[in-house]
Amino acid sequence: MTQLEAARAGQVTPQMTRVAEREGVDAAAIMAGVAEGRIVIPANVNHTNLDPAGIGEGLRIKVNANLGTSSSITDIEDELAKLVAAVEAGADAVMDLSSAGDLDAIRRRLLAECTLPFGSVPIYQAAVEAVQRDGRITAMTPDGIFDVIRRHAESGVDFLTVHCGVTREAVRLLQESNRVAGSVSRGGTFLACWMLANDAENPLYEEFDRLLEIAREFDATLSLGDGMRPGAIADATDKPQVHELVVLGELVERARRAGVQAMVEGPGHVPLDQVAGNVVMEKQVCRGAPFYVLGPIVTDIAPGYDHITSSIGGALAGMAGADFLCYVTPSEHLALPTARDVREGVMAARIAAHAADIVRLGARAASHDEAMSRARRDLDWEAQFRLALDPARARELHARAGGGDAGACSMCGEYCVFKLLAPKEREAAPS
Repeated sequence: MTQLEAARAGQVTPQMTRVAEREGVDAAAIMAGVAEGRIVIPANVNHTNLDPAGIGEGLRIKVNANLGTSSSITDIEDELAKLVAAVEAGADAVMDLSSAGDLDAIRRRLLAECTLPFGSVPIYQAAVEAVQRDGRITAMTPDGIFDVIRRHAESGVDFLTVHCGVTREAVRLLQESNRVAGSVSRGGTFLACWMLANDAENPLYEEFDRLLEIAREFDATLSLGDGMRPGAIADATDKPQVHELVVLGELVERARRAGVQAMVEGPGHVPLDQVAGNVVMEKQVCRGAPFYVLGPIVTDIAPGYDHITSSIGGALAGMAGADFLCYVTPSEHLALPTARDVREGVMAARIAAHAADIVRLGARAASHDEAMSRARRDLDWEAQFRLALDPARARELHARAGGGDAGACSMCGEYCVFKLLAPKEREAAPS
């Protein structure tokens, strides 16, 4: 029985209980959200060391960190170091996007070390294996694609990114569009190339029931991928993107009927004034399904700082209702990220998520900020470090100039406003 089937039967699973504990809400509320499809708990039955997390309405916004090898760098030890960096920085989930090396072994190794919800993109491996076997991506076969999906699910992957909405019609609209950046989703591009070369429909769409059978067997959550996402702000919210979203809304309903949990992935590069509209549109079209966004990145001109551009978009998206932020690192558009990049990307996304949670969750999130403000007022540095999203970084910067003068930091020293006003306030306070 899947989490969705259990919730519909009125059963609170251990995973629901754990999510309720972590969120500070009643387990019955989690069960109701899962039953409606507005909350997902990615929890593959074979991921035995998982500490489950919930994603969706009424919950804290979650942050995902991407890991994975490339054809340029294939060191599994690097990826394990990135996993450690992601966990230490406070990521809520990780994804393996590896496209080189022994992909099954890499995934198994990362899963064995990962207690967070773990995602993957099986089409990458299907394409790599087709190239290794026949020298071209377009040699993929439907059976080969579904074989890889089953291997990922069987190994314990909690959420599978599957680009089911890249239909022949979506590809036609893409070809007729005036996009600046064209197709930027790697998985979506693989499938579009295959469809054009083979004059065939996307097997993930055409044989969606086959995909549902695999997902239900292992209780793997489907993360319905945005293969038509915009890769430039000039391309945002165009016909290919919106057409794909409508298709995904239909597939969400089919997944729910089959007892399979589903969330929806979204853009991408989006200007500020379209971010909220994209979230509202997804929530309406996809019947409240959890929304997983990449950024969004709100300007195209900041390579090296795209963790910042994406945190701006992520805060806006989260405030509008997005539930899951995929981090973006400083290396985005430039290089495979390092462990340090992973840490910076996670921290930027966590800041965005918390800023949005203050609006979404009220005191459940804002109480943390009030505690920090009180610690600042009292010049209680240890409390400030403890409450900081990145305690080590806060402590490091405070200590850089000797920790400040007589309790104040080195910015204001003896002219610290809290030192100047606090004594008078204390004298005026009633005994």
